Amino acid sequence: METVHLHETCSRQRRALQPEDGSTFRMYVCGPTVYGPAHIGNFRTFIFFDVLYRTLRAAGYDVNYVRNITDVDDKTIRGAQAEGTALADFTRRWTERFHADCAALNLLPPAAEPAATAHIAEQIRLVETLVAKGHAYAAGDGSVYFDVSSFADYGKLAHIDTKALRTQNETSGGGRNLADEYERDAVADFALWKAHKPEDGPVSWDSPWGRGRPGWHLECSAMSMAYLGETFDLHGGGEDLCFPHHENEIAQSEGATGKPFVRHWVHAVHLLVEGRKMSKSFGNFFTAGDLFEKGHPPEVVRYALLSGHYRQQLNFTFNGLDAARSALARLEKADRRLAATWPGGEEAWRAFVTAEPAAGDPCGCFADAWDALREDLNTPATFGAIFKALPALSAEAPAEADFPGFRKLMYALGLRPWLLRKDDAEPTEAPAGITALAEERWAAKKARDFSRADALRAELAEAGWNVLDAKDGYTLRKKD
Repeated sequence: METVHLHETCSRQRRALQPEDGSTFRMYVCGPTVYGPAHIGNFRTFIFFDVLYRTLRAAGYDVNYVRNITDVDDKTIRGAQAEGTALADFTRRWTERFHADCAALNLLPPAAEPAATAHIAEQIRLVETLVAKGHAYAAGDGSVYFDVSSFADYGKLAHIDTKALRTQNETSGGGRNLADEYERDAVADFALWKAHKPEDGPVSWDSPWGRGRPGWHLECSAMSMAYLGETFDLHGGGEDLCFPHHENEIAQSEGATGKPFVRHWVHAVHLLVEGRKMSKSFGNFFTAGDLFEKGHPPEVVRYALLSGHYRQQLNFTFNGLDAARSALARLEKADRRLAATWPGGEEAWRAFVTAEPAAGDPCGCFADAWDALREDLNTPATFGAIFKALPALSAEAPAEADFPGFRKLMYALGLRPWLLRKDDAEPTEAPAGITALAEERWAAKKARDFSRADALRAELAEAGWNVLDAKDGYTLRKKD
């Protein structure tokens, strides 16, 4: 096994990842809340953890990877009721959409993907334990709350001074705060079990405290411990989950078991889009499907989302998507070079390069790139080292170790450059009418008339043309 190192949020140090039991590395990642399509910020996080999973496997780790589905919370209930749909039908549709986007972006499925509604019994048992140990209390309305003051280490993950933060046990109207999510600077006795209220409609389960439903923070503790044990190796998610969600997970889990909950915490930083926080009001809010419809292949989107280090803010731009396309074209050329010299030719090479690498495979000229990936998943350094190595493949016959090295890097990064058409980077000359529409669309976009720009893009798409935007212009490409 080759050791992988990763920054740890709580200690703020880079540490080697080692399975506690000496055998299986157990990792849990907070998955989507299925009330709508996941956006590219969500997928930056999910793709990062997919690369971590792949890198661990390529390095020889035996990995048990669990990623949950949140299918009951304030957002899912509101969405289902707005549509007049049963909660299960509403969340099933968005779960299927998430899985379709994951498949397009080449994310490996986790070993288990538990849903919150399928683990109500485990969540109720966890609440009962916390009440019995004095860490939680039942309120008069049938809700149960975790007593933050009962857990001395609260705030240790996010490195916050709880005394310096305001408390949100009450709403502005003076009532108890029942929201699943609080402001980032809020410390509250958070809801473990939420008593049924009229706005929940038919969504409720029986419990020792009456009909109700679990609080959002509770589910991950109950499910992660059910699948991975009371102490496991790694827990991750986006940076917004560090506090209060993961902080609350630690408090309720360690309060219940008296044992350390997680040995290694890791968080991915959010992205900007065209230099701004992603927002529908700015016209820069994109789901994965939005980008696919605009003519950007999933391989290109995945590469672009990996172009920045996970602990640094990534500015996602359409110019960056064009750069990702160009980079993948270079990798596709390298793939063809390797295929041309592989015994058995193209078909035999494709079978080899698409197979999972074996532990201990040599890396040849790609050794520096593999080392960069194992050191805190430094994808920018990894890409730099890959492209630094590529000239050696053209200058002379590839060394024997270059073949498994290329496969290992493509597998770990989850890239399939061979899926791009050979002529993908070559624009086709557009007819005058199409060019005129594209120019009108570009002018509308610059004038921030995004509805008009989108309508013209749709008209171009119907005519068989994709528009690829960059910072200072656009490119027209004929659809296949």
